[in-house]
Amino acid sequence: MTVTIDRTAAGRRTALPPARLSLTPLPGGLDGVWWPRSRALIRELPSLTAALGALRGRVTEVALHPAHWPVLPHWVSDAGRTVRVSWSGEEQDPHRLTLLSADGRRDLLVIPPGTGADAAARLMAGVGGDAGVREGPADGADARRREEAWETDGGAGPPSSPPAPIGSTGLRQPADGGERT
Repeated sequence: MTVTIDRTAAGRRTALPPARLSLTPLPGGLDGVWWPRSRALIRELPSLTAALGALRGRVTEVALHPAHWPVLPHWVSDAGRTVRVSWSGEEQDPHRLTLLSADGRRDLLVIPPGTGADAAARLMAGVGGDAGVREGPADGADARRREEAWETDGGAGPPSSPPAPIGSTGLRQPADGGERT
């Protein structure tokens, strides 16, 4: 049996569909919204970095949270140039993507690929039906980080009862002046 490989067809790549991207600023320090078609970063990031590169200068690094991406490459190619991909489960919001370029940093809200077209269109236009949807992922993660830092640094919510003075027997005088317990 003879196998023929057409190397000219393998060398040609189909044009990438344009990135579904809106650069309308949103609350929480977001510079816009990105709606990928799939969870395949190798396929999705090149069109995003190319679109932002054309507008704001070449993207050199993309930082993301690994929770929603099944395969995490170390780099992707953008027009023959390498774009570094980094990820952190602790420092990066799972709903946010950060792009770095010589022109600065851009933070984008990531709309999950399976989101319905109507909901995605509202978010892309910056007029989501529920403000919590727009603000929640980024602001909520920041609030959780602040609360976790507070808890781990020894802070806590108000105690259920005032602490006993040092050297106390632990007995407290009731507020109504009654017997000690």
